[in-house]
Amino acid sequence: MTDNLSIVVVEKDRDRALLIVDSLRASGDHNIFVISEETGLARRISERNPDIVLVDISSPSRDMLEELTLASSPLDRPVAMFVDRSDDGLTKAAIEAGVSAYVVDGLQPDRIKPIIDAAIARFHMFQRMRSELAATKRALQERKVIDRAKGILMKAHKIDEDAAYALLRKTAMAQGRKLADVAEALVTAAELLS
Repeated sequence: MTDNLSIVVVEKDRDRALLIVDSLRASGDHNIFVISEETGLARRISERNPDIVLVDISSPSRDMLEELTLASSPLDRPVAMFVDRSDDGLTKAAIEAGVSAYVVDGLQPDRIKPIIDAAIARFHMFQRMRSELAATKRALQERKVIDRAKGILMKAHKIDEDAAYALLRKTAMAQGRKLADVAEALVTAAELLS
């Protein structure tokens, strides 16, 4: 675990919050802020912009999960939730809300550090996967546009696919633009003219 994290702890019970803060302080020099009220949770978490959010609650409500979704949307930070008992529907809702670690049987001080480490690691893993997925979708979309542009050039100039691609590439290089941008402009122009 990083030694100096900004951590928001969501805990209604003052004594329990102090126990959590003490456990966190024992694991590193962290900047810790405790929120005791669930109302306005998303706004208050966003104002603090923490590295991680720890939620300790006996049984999370749907409203709280909705607040967490708002607070961590679009999944900006890891969230570790500690609950006393499990409910399949709430577990699924918590994961969909962006909770990185969902721990049943409550928060125990000696488990905080490894759970925070796991939540942060899992969050970063999913963040990388989301980035890779977005890049793959973008590349696929660009490929489709380039193929459409090649088709337009092949039809208009009566050339083969390789020649159409070479023409697109030459134009992109001459204009100092990305091949996909030139293809998009050609497809847009062709749609306007048809």
